[in-house]
Amino acid sequence: MPAVTVENPLTLPRVTAADDAVQRPVLAVSTAPQGYEGEGFPVRRAFAGINYKYLDPFIMMDQMGEVEYAPGEPKGTPWHPHRGFETVTYLIDGTFVHQDSNGGGGTIRNGDTQWMTAGSGLLHIEAPPEDLVMSGGLFHGLQLWVNLPAANKMMDPRYQDIRGGQVQLLTSPDGGALMRVIAGELDGHEGPGITHTPITMIHATLRPGAQITLPWREDFNGLAYVLAGRGAVGTERRPVHKGQTAVFGEGGALTVRADDKQDAVGTGDLEIVLLGGRPIREPMAHYGPFVMNTREELQQAFEDFQKGRLGTVPAVHGM
Repeated sequence: MPAVTVENPLTLPRVTAADDAVQRPVLAVSTAPQGYEGEGFPVRRAFAGINYKYLDPFIMMDQMGEVEYAPGEPKGTPWHPHRGFETVTYLIDGTFVHQDSNGGGGTIRNGDTQWMTAGSGLLHIEAPPEDLVMSGGLFHGLQLWVNLPAANKMMDPRYQDIRGGQVQLLTSPDGGALMRVIAGELDGHEGPGITHTPITMIHATLRPGAQITLPWREDFNGLAYVLAGRGAVGTERRPVHKGQTAVFGEGGALTVRADDKQDAVGTGDLEIVLLGGRPIREPMAHYGPFVMNTREELQQAFEDFQKGRLGTVPAVHGM
């Protein structure tokens, strides 16, 4: 971890917040519970227990793995429906094959992102390819759910295939950090992901002792999830470690620092995902694979799924 990197970060554009920017305070730090998803791959529920008013427009995020599978062990998800939101699968290590009933899909590998707008609804499946199931190997990634406003919930489904080489790479003034802008923008530098709900998604790697102070849109919320390593968030230096999410308050800048000494396992760096989005501030009715505005809309989604209106499983799906 991670696949997308550069030998000399100082060749990249450098980003830092203005000296007079108001720093976002740290409101809370939570620890993700661990569980299993799909056919049994291990996950950490990054947002479990966090009040939705601090997450909006994000719904949930799972850290999938990091796990080293033995031959025959790699697992995925069975065919399942979605309606009313977007799923973002960011694969840090390994290979995943996606297909949906709308004709979208493809294979994502180290550093790639699959961005699926479920909209009015579809069925999809995500699974490791047969050769990976046979050989085993490293698997690690994230799946993020992004809500859609009521006006877009029934839009036509869409699929984006974002290659790792397409992400916008940035660094800190001293070159001690590498930021990968997957979607949205940071200080005017835009990532490749096209979003219906305005968000920013960044995967940052900080070397031991490195610090980043980034400009952050004041109309966005602010979240930081630690994929690996140890560090501190905010100017108050609130400690965080692998599997923890920090919730930031209001302001125009946020700060993250890597501890001088990192865990013995892994890359030896602090790996952290930074998320920000403009809150939708609409009623949300969420149950299982459907995210709507009312219970009646949820009921309709289940009825449409049961009657095959969200699509059907292709006769030959190549998994």
